[in-house]
Amino acid sequence: MKEKKYIIDEVEPNWVVCEPIAEYSKVSAQRVKQLYLFEEGIPQTDEHDIRIVELFAGVGGFRVGFERASEHFKTVWNNQWEPSTKRQDASIVYQHRFGSAGHSNEDISIVPVEEIPDSDILCGGFPCQDYSVATTLHNSKGIEGKKGVLWWQIQRILRDKGEKAPKYLVLENVDRLLGSPAKQRGRDFAIILASLSDLGYCVEWRVINAAEYGMPQRRRRTYIVAYHRTSSIAKQWEAEAEHPFNWIIEKSVLGNAFESKVSTKKNTQSDFIVEGDLVEVTENFNKSDNGKAASPFGNAGFMANRHVWSADVVPTYDGPCLTLGQIVLPEDQVQEEFFIPDTEMPKWTYLKGSKSEKRMSKEGYEYNYSEGSMTFPDALDKPSRTIITGEGGAGPSRFKHVIQTPSGRYRRLMPIELERLNMFPDNHTKGTTDIRRAFLMGNALVTGIVERIGIVLKERM
Repeated sequence: MKEKKYIIDEVEPNWVVCEPIAEYSKVSAQRVKQLYLFEEGIPQTDEHDIRIVELFAGVGGFRVGFERASEHFKTVWNNQWEPSTKRQDASIVYQHRFGSAGHSNEDISIVPVEEIPDSDILCGGFPCQDYSVATTLHNSKGIEGKKGVLWWQIQRILRDKGEKAPKYLVLENVDRLLGSPAKQRGRDFAIILASLSDLGYCVEWRVINAAEYGMPQRRRRTYIVAYHRTSSIAKQWEAEAEHPFNWIIEKSVLGNAFESKVSTKKNTQSDFIVEGDLVEVTENFNKSDNGKAASPFGNAGFMANRHVWSADVVPTYDGPCLTLGQIVLPEDQVQEEFFIPDTEMPKWTYLKGSKSEKRMSKEGYEYNYSEGSMTFPDALDKPSRTIITGEGGAGPSRFKHVIQTPSGRYRRLMPIELERLNMFPDNHTKGTTDIRRAFLMGNALVTGIVERIGIVLKERM
C-alpha cells in the first residue's frame, strides 16, 4: 500500500497538547503556562525575555519545551540541516509550525558565527559522534575534531562569540555518551567537559529516563546544563562549593528539576580532575592496558574548573504518571491501514518472540542466533518503550509498537500518538508522510524534560 501523503495547509487554530498531557503538566509543578503556542516570525523581545538559539533543531523539541515553560523564552534563531537526504522534512515541519523567519536550513559548519544572533541560551540535541581531537592548531583560534564533527561547531560558536557567547547551554545526547568509546570509556564526555571548562563554563549533567518522572515514554538521554562562570547560577555554585554532592542532588538546575537521591546500590561517587590539553585528553583519559577500565562518570555530576564530582542517583519523583493507554486514540478514530491483518499476525508474533536457531551469514558461515521475547502487545498500563526511527510503515517488525484495541484487534501506533509520547502538540509533524513522521519522532526528545529544565532556569537565571 502506498504511503499516504499530506498537503501542508494552515496551522490548526486549536493546536495544543492532548488532554492527559496538559493535565499532567498542570498538576506537576503547574508547568504549562500557555497551551496555544508560537507566533509567526522572529519574536520581539524585551529586557525580561530570554533569547534562545536552537541548534540541530529537528522539529523543534527544545523550542516546544522552553516556550511551553514560559512566554519569556523566545527562540530568535534556529538551525536544522539533514545531510543524508535531499528532502529536508524536519526543516519543512519546523518552518510550518514556527515560521521561516530566523530559520537556517544549511550545514551549521558553513554558517558564519556573525550571522548567528546573540542569545542568553544555546540549546540543541547534538548528534552522537567521534569527539576525539586530531590536532591543536598552532597559533590559531581553536580545535579541529577528527572528522570536523558537530560538537566542535558548538565549541566554535561559543569560542568565536567571545564575551557575547550565551551564558547558558542546555544540550541533549544519548545516555551512552558517558561511557564512550568502548576502549577508552568516558573519554568523549571528558573532552566535552574540558572544552567547556576552557571556555569558562561550569557543567552539570544527568541521565534522565522520562518515564521515571511521570512522562509517557521510557526514553533515557543525557542532559547537560552549563553556565558561564560570570552567570548568576555559577555564583550560586560558589556559595555552595564546599558541598559539591549536595549541589548535584539538591541545588543544581537538574537537581531542582528532577528530584533524586544517591544510589545505595552502586555507591559510585567520584572526585577527579580532567588534566591536559584536549589532545592529551583524547589520548590519555581513562586509558588502560586492557582497554576495559570503567567510565568514571556516574549518571549525574558537576564540573567546575575541570574538577569533576560525579555520582549515580535514582529518582524520587512522586507525582502524576502518564501511560501509553492514556494517550492513544479511540479505536473508531484509527485509520484502517494501521490495523494488522490476521494474515500478518504470525510474522509479528515470530519477530516479537524468543528465538534460538541456526542462521547463515552473507559469507556462507552458519552461526547460532538467539534473542529473548518482547512484551506483545505493548502494555497500555505503563509508559511506552522508546520510539525508534524505524517505527513507521506497515511491515512486521520486532521493535515497532503494537497495541490491542478494546475490540481485540491489533494495530500499530499512529503518528499523532508518537507525537504524544514525546509530549508534542497533536499533529506537530503533519505535512509529511507517516513513515517520515515516525522517523522524526524517533529522533526527537521528550519535550516535558526541557519544560522542567526551563521552569528552573527561569527562576534561577
